[in-house]
Amino acid sequence: MTDPYKILNVSPDASDDEVKKAYRELARKYHPDHYHGSPLEDMAEEKMKEINEAYAMIQRQRKSGGSQQQGGPYGGYAGGRQSGGSTDPLFQQIRLAINRGDLVQAERMLQQTERRTAEWHFLMGSVHYKRGWLDEAMQEFEMACGMDPGNLEYRQAYEYMRSGGGAYRPEGYGSGGMISCNWCQSLICTGIVCSMCTGGRVWFCC
Repeated sequence: MTDPYKILNVSPDASDDEVKKAYRELARKYHPDHYHGSPLEDMAEEKMKEINEAYAMIQRQRKSGGSQQQGGPYGGYAGGRQSGGSTDPLFQQIRLAINRGDLVQAERMLQQTERRTAEWHFLMGSVHYKRGWLDEAMQEFEMACGMDPGNLEYRQAYEYMRSGGGAYRPEGYGSGGMISCNWCQSLICTGIVCSMCTGGRVWFCC
């Protein structure tokens, strides 16, 4: 793969915030939705994939002290978890904080950890979402998907938001990190949102 810093147009000495800012700017510029039906649609999809891979690689390199992991472009993230919940005790606590509406505590715990994993971005996006900061939430969900593209929980949260036009009811998580969906057994549920059975509308579950 080409130097990930060159792809994001940043210096290897750039701060984490500078790298994140560059990633977000490029992601907005090349997001495939902007090129739907255009002759450049395929190009935009490839460019978006390259940008996601570059950002994920930089994140891995910095977490491992600068050494590049071997394997696929997403390293340890590839394949990811396919469902909601978390095996990380800290992230379990953060999910509980979000569930009880303690967004200040949830964000404080997120900011205090240096583990900026895909789940970190997903949970930060959840905090933003419950505060009504939809643009920030979308950006965090998009980064979570880029870092762990095989994770169904992150992908569904991002896709539901991207679909737009739905009604949102931020009531939090169900027990165990999953959403409580006993009022509609046929729903496909993740740790953040569920798609209503009718009309494609989007709701947070009770």
